[in-house]
Amino acid sequence: MASVLPVLSGREVVNILELFGWEFARQSASHIILVKTGETVTLSVPDHREVAKGTLRSLIRSAGLTVSEFVSAI
Repeated sequence: MASVLPVLSGREVVNILELFGWEFARQSASHIILVKTGETVTLSVPDHREVAKGTLRSLIRSAGLTVSEFVSAI
């Protein structure tokens, strides 16, 4: 069964990803950029009041997490 994605702001998404070792690198006009030591991927989290479900699912996948791992950290 797939876990249901919650409605989260960009800042809330960043806070959760930081629990998994991602670190704030910089902020562009509308996105927060996260990096993680040992990872070639950078995550670009939209700094919006509500992150779209598809975008959130893509960020979770790019971070190397499952939806249930991500949701359990909330």
